[in-house]
Amino acid sequence: MGIWQRLLLFGAVSLRAGGGAAAWLGGSRTMVCRRQLSGAESETLKQRRTQIMSRGLPKQKPIEGVKQVIVVASGKGGVGKSTTAVNLALALAANDSSKAIGLLDVDVYGPSIPKMMNLKGNPELSQSNLMKPLLNYGIACMSMGFLVEESEPVVWRGLIVMSAVEKLLRQVDWGQLDYLVVDMPPGTGDVQLSVSQNIPITVLLITATPQWLVLLLAHKGSPIIKKVNVLVLGLIQNMSVFQCPKCKHKTHIFGADGARKLAQTLGLEVLGDIPLHLNIREASDTGQPIVFSQPDSDEAKAYLRIAVEVVRRLPSPSE
Repeated sequence: MGIWQRLLLFGAVSLRAGGGAAAWLGGSRTMVCRRQLSGAESETLKQRRTQIMSRGLPKQKPIEGVKQVIVVASGKGGVGKSTTAVNLALALAANDSSKAIGLLDVDVYGPSIPKMMNLKGNPELSQSNLMKPLLNYGIACMSMGFLVEESEPVVWRGLIVMSAVEKLLRQVDWGQLDYLVVDMPPGTGDVQLSVSQNIPITVLLITATPQWLVLLLAHKGSPIIKKVNVLVLGLIQNMSVFQCPKCKHKTHIFGADGARKLAQTLGLEVLGDIPLHLNIREASDTGQPIVFSQPDSDEAKAYLRIAVEVVRRLPSPSE
């Protein structure tokens, strides 16, 4: 798939009339949006914004073939959210081989699922002109990382980002899935609002470390979650404890039980604890997630237990 096909597919060019003009600078493959618009383009952009605002919030529409959507989010980056999403998807499949699992990476600016799932290449198109997910370890995967070069930064403005997210949600042929795990970008912004407003989310899981600053950011994001009417199933406390591989002494590097205190404040429960362990990081970096490569390890069992809790607490698809 050529670069212009990708841009067309993700609406970057189609938004040109709305002020999102595309330009290649100095031979670089970086996508930028011109800040200076002509009078006609500026007026068109104003009209486009007025039309969007007059329509109000988009009507939620389920993703075809997907029974339940499980969103994994975090208040900030660097807390292991993507690692959690990947291993949760694999744990859901490992706990029940009859279930079909998908993994959607909507982190437009920093997609990490391709590396963690050891996947490369462009998705093929189906007869109905929908993108086919890439498959590995039994998990169907889709990510912006499959559509841009690994070293190519994505510098897009709000409307184009929202259009790209909508294409990831609507132009993928998932087939029939029992669970679609969605890896959100950190924080609360255009992507999070686009996802929550466009599709019915079954549950949302918050990933946090015990550190007070991360918990503060997670707490700040909770009012926004309530405004978009998403059911928060609980918190996953990542990097909860470090055990020395030699003396086996346990150290709470980021503090102890911070997520549990936040969960009590928010009226939520902690679904499980993931230790801070070298094996988890190395497995993710090599594209062989711990649940797949070391399923009998204590670290993998922690994800497997969380997956059991998630399924147990999920509302039935008919609810």
